[in-house]
Amino acid sequence: MDGGKRYSDDGEIQMNHIEVTMGIEYRKITEFPRGTLAALLKDGYSFEPRFAPYWQDQWKEFDDFFYDNPKIADFSGFMTVLDGEPIGFVSWNPTHLPEFTEVGHNCIAAKYKGKGYGKAQMREAVRRIKEQGAKKIIVWTNERLLPAQHTYESAGFRFVEKSEETICPEVAGSRIHYEIIV
Repeated sequence: MDGGKRYSDDGEIQMNHIEVTMGIEYRKITEFPRGTLAALLKDGYSFEPRFAPYWQDQWKEFDDFFYDNPKIADFSGFMTVLDGEPIGFVSWNPTHLPEFTEVGHNCIAAKYKGKGYGKAQMREAVRRIKEQGAKKIIVWTNERLLPAQHTYESAGFRFVEKSEETICPEVAGSRIHYEIIV
């Protein structure tokens, strides 16, 4: 038994079954009730309460869109589950495949942060997006979200540029653009 290790073409070790060792599984978003995505986003950003007034309406719209479009939800994201409870999720926009896919919302509930679940979740998302044929995967985060930056970097994303945050720069700082060339 190799402990779930898998080797890429360039000999890099990939942890294919990290979810087993961490006790997590990845399930369809539609297996959980409407409102779950918005609730996870609210909880995931609770460390900085100034985010919610800017983004909570968008979080609800996003949640409604995914639950109103279950085929899109199940193709473009998944829920990260621990002991039957959703602890996070990730989504992406595949409309520009095969040229690129953009990671959308990505969060882990506050009490599960710092335990490696976010990194495992993002690595699984990258794996799935590659399977969908993307030539490039892009993601944007904010300057003040240092754990998100570390998560993206640990999943293989490389810094591209900083730009102006237009929604709440006084809270979020600059936008940071990362990408993976597949």
